Amino acid sequence: MTLFHPVREREVTKAIVSSFLRQVEEYAESEVIIVGAGPSGLVAGRELAKAGLKTLIIERNNYLGGGFWIGGYFMNKITIRAPAQELLDELGVPYSPASQGLYVADAPHACSRLIAAACDAGVKVFSLTMVEDIVVRENNRVGGVVVNWSPIIHLPNEVSALDPIPLETKVVIDATGHDACVVKKLVQRGMLKMAGEGALWIDKSEDAVVERTSEVHPGLIITGMAVASVFGLPRMGPTFGGMLLSGKRAAEVAIEIVQKR
Repeated sequence: MTLFHPVREREVTKAIVSSFLRQVEEYAESEVIIVGAGPSGLVAGRELAKAGLKTLIIERNNYLGGGFWIGGYFMNKITIRAPAQELLDELGVPYSPASQGLYVADAPHACSRLIAAACDAGVKVFSLTMVEDIVVRENNRVGGVVVNWSPIIHLPNEVSALDPIPLETKVVIDATGHDACVVKKLVQRGMLKMAGEGALWIDKSEDAVVERTSEVHPGLIITGMAVASVFGLPRMGPTFGGMLLSGKRAAEVAIEIVQKR
């Protein structure tokens, strides 16, 4: 007995290729581009898409979630400090108290719910895609990113001489974590300074990262651990509340910027 509708192999190929190319064409211009699909980037994307903004996430890996998938020390549990557990409530992620004001949840469950929430809100994702450079407009305003397939960095130069493509946007959010990859493009040109993150201090780091989430250069917002790297803040280690709330704050800043333009 046949269960599935008959299709030809070429139909499968054509469906994938045509759909992907339509998406690339549609998102050659967007309102917000988020670089990095870790917890901060995914939360920011969800909030922006819920607000009706055309939002694209660029991720260099073939999976989403960053360290949110695996928690600390490859033990797939995450910790969240109050009041960030309220976001887990929004996502429908179960958790349990570990101590006063500290909660623990399964990392794969939390991460998969966050990915689904971002996609349900309307975020689109280009995975296996890295940022090679930035687009700079008048008054040195960041106006987009220049992207390429991330696997080419593992190929010899004579094989990987592949030109990238530019994507335009009103706002770029650097959610690339400790590396702060987009910020570094400005640092290389002497347009911005970067202090480098400090040693681990959870209590100080999470509040400071959320508070300092901001537009650090016209058209460029930083969120998550990129904030610590830019301002020299302590790293926060294997607890994720600060990154989640920093993503929310980044979305608020981006919405304000887009509304003014």
